[in-house]
Amino acid sequence: MLDIKWIRDNPKALVEALVKRSWSAGDAQSTVDGLIAADEARREHVTELQTKQERRNAASKEIGNAMRAGDAALAERLKAEVGEIKTFIQNGEARERELDKALNDALAVLPNVPLDDVPVGKDEHDNVVKHVVGKAATRPNWVKEHFEIGEALGMMDFERAAKLSGSRFTVLKGGLARMERALGQFMLNLHTTEHGYEEIIPPLMVKDDVLFGTNQLPKFEEDLFFTPHGEGRLGLIPTAEVPLTNLVREDITAHEKLPLRYTALTPCFRSEAGSAGRDTRGMLRQHQFYKVELVSITDQESSLDEHERMTQCAEEVLKRLGLPFRTMTLCTGDMGFGARKTYDIEVWLPGQNAYREISSCSVCGDFQARRMDARYKDRDGKGNRFVHTLNGSGTAVGRALIAVIENYQNEDGSVTIPEVLRPYMGGLEKIEPK
Repeated sequence: MLDIKWIRDNPKALVEALVKRSWSAGDAQSTVDGLIAADEARREHVTELQTKQERRNAASKEIGNAMRAGDAALAERLKAEVGEIKTFIQNGEARERELDKALNDALAVLPNVPLDDVPVGKDEHDNVVKHVVGKAATRPNWVKEHFEIGEALGMMDFERAAKLSGSRFTVLKGGLARMERALGQFMLNLHTTEHGYEEIIPPLMVKDDVLFGTNQLPKFEEDLFFTPHGEGRLGLIPTAEVPLTNLVREDITAHEKLPLRYTALTPCFRSEAGSAGRDTRGMLRQHQFYKVELVSITDQESSLDEHERMTQCAEEVLKRLGLPFRTMTLCTGDMGFGARKTYDIEVWLPGQNAYREISSCSVCGDFQARRMDARYKDRDGKGNRFVHTLNGSGTAVGRALIAVIENYQNEDGSVTIPEVLRPYMGGLEKIEPK
């Protein structure tokens, strides 16, 4: 959530930021004007309330003075005035809550402001290559896509999954099931033992205010799954970013404890509401998938350096697996709602003859912290600031499985296991058809 004080002081900058995010100039201007007007109305009302409260306090003292002076008529007039003020204040406090809610609701659907070095563009075609690692090999004519290989191995079953749950689910068996488990364990071990992240096992269902804290609500409600709980509901996490980031909600963290770095391997659940007709075959876009998440909580000064570090941690996974990839700087039109800057890591899939996203690493500034009321102590311990939050995939386990299957496939239909995974698979070197 953006700071309304910053918006008041920088209305032109916000209009320009929204236009960079593909808003029309007219919509951007009217939105900013509306926010400022709503804040002015709220502030005027609060000022009037404070004035009335001050007058009530003064009148209450005057009643006592009138009573001591024996002026019963004045005391009665003052009592009547205080009664009217009390009624106004009671109604005014309810009105203040309404004005606060209206302003917060308007701020809640406003995206984050991109950093100045983020390329301006409309969609993924305007993203910029940061660097390329490894060579995308020439595609032999026998190369297949992951679902063709998995089905031929007898270890990837979409028909049975559809009988159980419908479309966009997969049943993995045997060697491929074991390799997906191996990938998750390899990633966790790398991030905890070498990259300094603390492993967390978080809840997989969370409250609405937790989803709001990491900006899944209200904007992306249709992409979530919910289950009734008590008199309310709980949402299944679309990413472990949600519970990990919210570990610091409503807290004030000592500066010396920063940065906090968390990682988790969890299932993730997404309705994929906006992806009808996209990636309908195979495992690329599923309602349920595993992902290793990286989350960092930092002070204001170090968040940009932490963004580079986090991206390198995610890239190291692909380097160790020997997978070609490229890292892209997302343009303003393709960047996520809560991000100030995002790097997407795209792994090479020879079966598709294309690069596909396997990780997205974003720095959010204090955007999420304001929604969570997450702060830290200044170095001198005298004041509090909002923390900065970062999140990234380290990486998507199912997509890593796809990439290994396609990049390590052999002409005879078998799949060679990358050396780094073999200790997790009992020394097995190759997955072959049953």
